[in-house]
Amino acid sequence: MKTRLILREDIPSLGHVGDTVEVEAGYARNYLLPLGKAYLHCADAEQRVAKARKAAEERRLAERKEHEALAARLAGVQLTFEEKVSEEGHLYGSVTAHRIAEALREQGLPIEDRQIRLAEPLRSIGETEVVIHVHGEVEAAIKVWVVAAQSEDAAPAAD
Repeated sequence: MKTRLILREDIPSLGHVGDTVEVEAGYARNYLLPLGKAYLHCADAEQRVAKARKAAEERRLAERKEHEALAARLAGVQLTFEEKVSEEGHLYGSVTAHRIAEALREQGLPIEDRQIRLAEPLRSIGETEVVIHVHGEVEAAIKVWVVAAQSEDAAPAAD
């Protein structure tokens, strides 16, 4: 049996403040209602959450602008990693999401490891476009260059 509720706060799996949702009765009775995350659906509850809905919408809009500004800052970023390379051109190590996030944080960009969309660590030299999931629907792409480290005793290669 489903129960209709009005959300008092944003719940990622259900909706935003003020949304009317239908959930299983047990979920409503044991979790949402006791923790104050929702009201039972009625006209009085709609009036109570109207002000909270407006404030939450303004907050989401401000956060979206911040995320878009961060994505714009990320758009022009290029990172270069110098790595030791075998004769076949394969890296002895790899460039991971953690290393990319660390390099971005050193540049003053607040990016966490989990925001970097990297299917697998980079294990060969070259240029790769890496997608950064800033928040929600906001994403940015950066260029990551992996180049062979020049050994101190070797002469630079001629082009």
